[in-house]
Amino acid sequence: MGTVDDAVQAQIRNIEQATGRSIDDWVALVQGSGKTRHGEIVSWLKAEHAFSHGNANRVALEATRRSVPGGVVDPLDAIYTGAKAVLRPFHEQVVGLIRSFGDDVEVAPKKAYASLRRSKQFGTVGPGTAGRLDIGLNLPGVAATGRLEGDSGMCTHRMRLSSIEDLDAEVVGWLRKAYERA
Repeated sequence: MGTVDDAVQAQIRNIEQATGRSIDDWVALVQGSGKTRHGEIVSWLKAEHAFSHGNANRVALEATRRSVPGGVVDPLDAIYTGAKAVLRPFHEQVVGLIRSFGDDVEVAPKKAYASLRRSKQFGTVGPGTAGRLDIGLNLPGVAATGRLEGDSGMCTHRMRLSSIEDLDAEVVGWLRKAYERA
């Protein structure tokens, strides 16, 4: 089984073969277009260059990554900005705890949260409102109780943590249960 990096490199090779241009050429073209936001780059590549959504997404990711000094972007930096920045160390502690459950935990940052996965998504962690850290869990068939609230979003349940002291045995138990079910 290949790695994610292998898949990315295969996609880049396919883009280069299909278009006759290198990824460096596409990145330069995007950077010369004046487009800076990921979504507008994707839309532009699809409309102006007949890219599929997946290939436009890959070129947009490459272009935005390369536009940052050093070429490295931590997606969590975009999530934990402004008043939410104080929650970043709390997030790191929660993720560290979850990673201790097994070496098969994948943390995939999204636009507003980080997805927690094994063979499938078992939870999310990200900033909530009022200075809280929200943990979403997929626990189908489990009744909401106490701090384990029902949720109608991407997860079946949610817990709102105000401080590291809230990360107690009850919360750890629910996190482990969601992990084990994935």
